[in-house]
Amino acid sequence: MSAPQRLDHVVGDATGLRIPAHIGALLADGPAFLTRAFHRFGALDAANQVTAILGHRVCPGGSTGAKFFMDVACALPQPGLPTRLFVKFSRDFDDPRRDWQRHEMEGEARLGPLTRRPGFPVAVPQVLFCDYHAETGTGLVITECVTYGEAGIEPHRRKCLDPVHTPDPLPYYRATVTALARLAAADKAGALGADIDARFPFDPVAASADRVFTSAAEMAQQLRDCVALVNDAPQLFPAPVRDPAFLDRVVADAWRIRTHEERIQRFLTGNPDLIALCHWNAHIDNAFFWCDGDALRCGLIDWGRVGRITLGSALWGGLSAAHHAIWDDHLEDLLALYAREYAAHGGPWLTTEAMREHLALHMAMMGVSRVIAFPEVIRFRDPAVITYPDPLDPRLHGNDPARNCLHVFTVWLKFWHRHDFGAALDRLLATPEQQAGERDANPCR
Repeated sequence: MSAPQRLDHVVGDATGLRIPAHIGALLADGPAFLTRAFHRFGALDAANQVTAILGHRVCPGGSTGAKFFMDVACALPQPGLPTRLFVKFSRDFDDPRRDWQRHEMEGEARLGPLTRRPGFPVAVPQVLFCDYHAETGTGLVITECVTYGEAGIEPHRRKCLDPVHTPDPLPYYRATVTALARLAAADKAGALGADIDARFPFDPVAASADRVFTSAAEMAQQLRDCVALVNDAPQLFPAPVRDPAFLDRVVADAWRIRTHEERIQRFLTGNPDLIALCHWNAHIDNAFFWCDGDALRCGLIDWGRVGRITLGSALWGGLSAAHHAIWDDHLEDLLALYAREYAAHGGPWLTTEAMREHLALHMAMMGVSRVIAFPEVIRFRDPAVITYPDPLDPRLHGNDPARNCLHVFTVWLKFWHRHDFGAALDRLLATPEQQAGERDANPCR
């Protein structure tokens, strides 16, 4: 992957301001730029101004763009105006892999002004400025800094480490699912503003499971890698998914899923009740939690790729990194919770059966397009992983790519074993719509 071409500034598509593309450019522009930006966004009173950047430091982690914490000072005190800030660039000119995903900020920049409207249904850090230049994929988002571990906000939780953080993760996922359902319901109820359709038009490609871009030869190798990892490190996987007959079925059905990709994608994007504006990546590390009386509440950060997406995209994005107990013991309750919250706040009523089937086919498609590549990533990121006694070995705690891919790969295999993606595909292909299509395609039948 070649190094990205460096640039210093672009003109934002929404505000028309000349915005910095990296931290050096922002620091050079200084308080004058921040004052103009915050005024343009309505975050800073007209009589007020940013007078100084007191300091900044790198925010580690994340898979896209360069991120920083920044402290600023203003000329006048302004109630509700934060001075501890989080600065996120879509670009990272020093890391081609992070820079490659720069276009994920486009939706986040469109969402920013929406979150400042009264009654936005999900708690988010206050957005002080955001804008994006679509032609180059260059954008900037500035928000208040979430004070994890302070002022009633619980400490930050890293994904795929639920057993390390808490003995009972269920309340956190209940809070997350509630937030996702209420946001989706607000969209369906028309409560997000008259311009929501123009701001977030539905794109059936971006809204659903990833498309398959690998060649047949590449996919064959990925499937061999999947089987090899389970066989080489059986101690990292539960017994049911180690069964050779099950692994043979995974390989055979993966090819069938690839063959019927277009039919599956039409199903996933075909029911408007299962499509709404939602967070695409609501893992526990992209959330913040606080107690409201006896209830645990949830806010969300990192809105990259936000848009009108399918139910499967939203749930897989929020639960794929969850502790195995969530999937094994509580998934049905979480689906029922989503259905209740969705209907109670303006969305249509969904059955848990329909939600589970949609989630299963989304996971089937997402697995073939993305998850079967994880074993190669796991071995590349940590060649010694096959020697570890269990998937929570402390040596994996500091290796986010290897740990996360191992956990999500295992979640995917376990759900496949329990819900049989091949059988779900059979049910889909047996629908009257499909049968009619086959008759039309072959009139001699």
